[in-house]
Amino acid sequence: MTVTHDVQLSWTAPAVLREADPQLADLLSAEAGRRAESLQLLAGENVTSPAVLAALSGPLVDKYAEGYPGHRHHSGCALADAAELLAVDRAKRLFAAEHANVQPRSGTSAMLAAYAALLRPGDLVLAMSLEHGGHLSCGSRANFSGRWFDFIGYGVREQDHLLDYDQVRELARLHRPKAIVAGGISYPRHLDWAAFREIADEVDAYLIADTAQTTGLVAAGLAPSPVPYADVTVAATHKLLRGPRGGLLLCSEQLAGRVDRAVFPFSQGGAAMNEVAGKAVAFAQAGTPEFGAYLQRAVDGARSLAGALDGAGAPPLTGGTDTQLVTADVGALGLTGLEAERRCAAAGLMLGKCALPYDPAPPAETSGIRLGTGAVAAQGMAVEGMAELGELIGRLLRGGPGAEIGARVRELAAALGEN
Repeated sequence: MTVTHDVQLSWTAPAVLREADPQLADLLSAEAGRRAESLQLLAGENVTSPAVLAALSGPLVDKYAEGYPGHRHHSGCALADAAELLAVDRAKRLFAAEHANVQPRSGTSAMLAAYAALLRPGDLVLAMSLEHGGHLSCGSRANFSGRWFDFIGYGVREQDHLLDYDQVRELARLHRPKAIVAGGISYPRHLDWAAFREIADEVDAYLIADTAQTTGLVAAGLAPSPVPYADVTVAATHKLLRGPRGGLLLCSEQLAGRVDRAVFPFSQGGAAMNEVAGKAVAFAQAGTPEFGAYLQRAVDGARSLAGALDGAGAPPLTGGTDTQLVTADVGALGLTGLEAERRCAAAGLMLGKCALPYDPAPPAETSGIRLGTGAVAAQGMAVEGMAELGELIGRLLRGGPGAEIGARVRELAAALGEN
């Protein structure tokens, strides 16, 4: 099988769309233009591979396949069944998992299904606190998780911002949770899955691994896999995996029935079969040497970018990164994360503000920024180029000339577009 990792950023509205809906065609063309003239450093974004895009627009976009292969509620599903079984088989082999469910529409819906499979409303869950990098699905009162379950938050040490496993153990012993969630959205270091498993076993709790930010790294062998340790692993198929926006659940054969029922019929109806097909393509691509080389470049670039930010007076949390993710403190430069985000966006550098642990700034402003190198690495940017991005961001944060820096960003973006 030949696998290509080319990037497709240029886009022209098809004639049928321009004729049927010129207003939307103009909006989509403008978005393509925006992306072509800027650099995407948002940690949750990537560039979907052309092969995945082709699968998403294929004939399975029309197929309603409620249920699972061999047990659908509608006729004409034989080929949809084959596509889903292909995706499941590839996911199982890629992550060395006994069972995979490829139907979740997002990482959050996959987390909902994991909770539904293992918990009941009112159960106690121990998870990374939102202030220290936890996801909304780990107890936010604005989210289903915080309304249906009782959450206790663990965090990082104030002196080095590294995960405090002693605190996790103490909280687990004190509260005896039904489940422990390991993982977050802005923690840039690898997790010790064996330590989490040991703590969970000590208090007879389920262990749920949240790898939404690192799914691709796990697939490429560049991050430790939680699959041998977690009862259920919740993953995202976009972000680093470069697949369609969606979720993935991995578990043991023993829990397969509970996990599958938690997806359908409990939390979802018919799967989006074009997305399932796109996931199958992404799983195949993620198993190639080219994919591993791409992500190694993303990780190396993130480390160089973090070093450049540190030199500019915006120290990276934990002193660096093990992944494609960088979180940095801009407070020492007299800035909020919100102002840093706005300055960078005006120059064509798209990144996000980020709440920091023990942050005195209000949540709407924050003192931190969060960046990811997945998209620019997918476009072919070298490690040296990502280091330059760190230098450009540092200049902006110190009040450097936005127009001049913006012009350089457009040059870099144009060069990537020619790759």
